[in-house]
Amino acid sequence: MLSLGGWTFNVAIADVDESQLADETPGDYVLRLAESKARKSAENASAGGVVIAADTTVVDGDEILGKPADAEDATRMLKRLRGHTHQVYTGLALLRVSDGDALTDLSVTDVPMREYSDEEIEAYVQTGDPLDKAGAYAIQHPDFHPVENLHGCFASVMGLPLCRLTYLLQRFDIFPGAAVDIRCQAEIQYDCPVASAILRGD
Repeated sequence: MLSLGGWTFNVAIADVDESQLADETPGDYVLRLAESKARKSAENASAGGVVIAADTTVVDGDEILGKPADAEDATRMLKRLRGHTHQVYTGLALLRVSDGDALTDLSVTDVPMREYSDEEIEAYVQTGDPLDKAGAYAIQHPDFHPVENLHGCFASVMGLPLCRLTYLLQRFDIFPGAAVDIRCQAEIQYDCPVASAILRGD
């Protein structure tokens, strides 16, 4: 996704405790983790760099659905989410290494799941794809296609709201080398209804 903006970047792993704090809202949770990841990664980043970090979680009702513990747990989550709308929260954090200045943003997207069958769930779980995904699914999976009639940011549900990232990077005077919204929509084959407003800062 980052490559669509034409930026030069390196990937760093940030090992942080992802436990939810008592009485922490989903929005506060993903923003805290995103900023924690950014600050952890900044410890080994070049002084002239900007660290980008994100954290995404699936929320159904008042419960955060993290990564499933095993195939049985993935099946349970997928059955729970089937046929109704839940929310995906993605927290985004940018940290300018030179002065420690940080910017954060939160994307909340309503995600309507289709009425997929038990057989489809079983086949999808057997691929192993759900086991490292919050909520036990990837919206972009080419065979399962769990979501229908989405009207929000597809990229945010994937884990990186690219237009929001572009807007924040521009506040650090870092501009894309390509039209991010157009390239993103072409890549994921999705006519995004919110991209223009996000890039304007609305």
